[in-house]
Amino acid sequence: MSDDDREYMRNYKTASPDLLKAYADFSGAVFAAEGREIPKKYRELMAVAVAISKQCPYCIEAHTKDAVRAGATDAEIAEAVWVAAAIGSGAAYTHGRLAFKASAPHEH
Repeated sequence: MSDDDREYMRNYKTASPDLLKAYADFSGAVFAAEGREIPKKYRELMAVAVAISKQCPYCIEAHTKDAVRAGATDAEIAEAVWVAAAIGSGAAYTHGRLAFKASAPHEH
């Protein structure tokens, strides 16, 4: 994230500080170092996969760095990427049925 991007994020503090705090508290609870059933490294790897599937460059960067800090290896990050790729291609494949459904002759 560039410094320019960070500057614009400050608008949240001005425009909706209550919602920013609620989001920060929620996110902090989800990614807490301790007290969750799933270890932090695995939660961060899940976040990497979701961030890739959502195509959020900020989340990809932040959660990849957090995953590494939590002990993730390059091999584990690669597998998280492949999970995102498999789910994304699976969604395209299964949603292709909608195209076939739309192209099917309709009886009136």
